[in-house]
Amino acid sequence: QVQLAESGGGLVHAGGSLRLSCAASRSIFSINVMAWYRQAPGKQRELVASRTREGSTNYADSVKGRFTISRDSAENTVYLQMNSLKPEDTAVYYCNAVNGWAVYWGQGTQVTVSS
Repeated sequence: QVQLAESGGGLVHAGGSLRLSCAASRSIFSINVMAWYRQAPGKQRELVASRTREGSTNYADSVKGRFTISRDSAENTVYLQMNSLKPEDTAVYYCNAVNGWAVYWGQGTQVTVSS
């Protein structure tokens, strides 16, 4: 079992940056995949970025080159650095952990990008 707590969301102008953090309640060293998803109003939740325990990363086409996911096992934290933000990045961002058959979600943090 692991609890996830996101932070770092907020309101930012287009072109700005934010860094989201996801703090886990226990070590994430052995967790297979850590990821960030987002859900905009009226839309389905979508994968933004993921990072495996081995270091492989995957990004949605819409964020490639702008967002970077990283995981700090020593601090049990996963980060999402978001640069060159666009209004269409506005959504609730959720942290996700997959470990075998177990899937865990955080409560989400709101990111709003104004034009």
